[in-house]
Amino acid sequence: MTTLSSTVDGLMIDIAGVLTIGGEAIPGAQQALQTLRARGIPLRFITNTTIYCRHTLCELLQSLGFAVEMDELFTATLAAARYLEEQKAERYLPLLMPDAQQEFIGLDVDEENPQYVVVGDLGAGFTYSRMNMAFRALLNGAQLVALHKKRFWRTPDGLFMDAGSFVASLEYAAEVGALVVGKPSTAYFRRVLDDLGVPSARVAMIGDDIEADVRGAQRMGAQGWLVKTGKFRREDLGRAIWPERIFESFEELVGQFCAE
Repeated sequence: MTTLSSTVDGLMIDIAGVLTIGGEAIPGAQQALQTLRARGIPLRFITNTTIYCRHTLCELLQSLGFAVEMDELFTATLAAARYLEEQKAERYLPLLMPDAQQEFIGLDVDEENPQYVVVGDLGAGFTYSRMNMAFRALLNGAQLVALHKKRFWRTPDGLFMDAGSFVASLEYAAEVGALVVGKPSTAYFRRVLDDLGVPSARVAMIGDDIEADVRGAQRMGAQGWLVKTGKFRREDLGRAIWPERIFESFEELVGQFCAE
């Protein structure tokens, strides 16, 4: 029988819904990560969380007791910033939290004539006025860049609408298509896989989102391991996406992986 650990030489790990919920550690996740570290397997953390810049997120995870280093951490905000840099962008309109905007230092915020509209998590900041400003910028020729298109996310207070709904609204109103730079973008996964340095067939993605995490990884030739924490719902298993493995939690996954 094929064992869990014999199928992979590297792991990509989601954060929100796998290690944390609502900014707090999921019980057992810190110790599980330490146990996995002791195994010596290469790890990268790949997240669509867009509330923070990478530096702030790394500090937050470390403050929660997670052994995460900056050079192992990949965020959708970083992916967007690198994309705009590659395009030699000068001006953008951010629909982003202030901390996340720190990833885009060097770009001018332009509310009148931006080259790009960048949409991430803005919470209550998604006002009609702000959305209409973005809509007009798109009509004037700005490109729509979405950090992700997730429908919802989970907090200790329950499920909340995520940025994907607002991205879809702008796409519909302006009759444009968004460039998605976060998961399940193949460019995002390719950047992480290249940094990991392990063939995709020998990598597993650990996540709670069956579309962004599992299907996104499988499209790259990697395995998708689903955990039933975070945003997981039983209905997810009826989406004709088949994870290679399903676990109750990251703690259970690591327990099985390291017991072999």
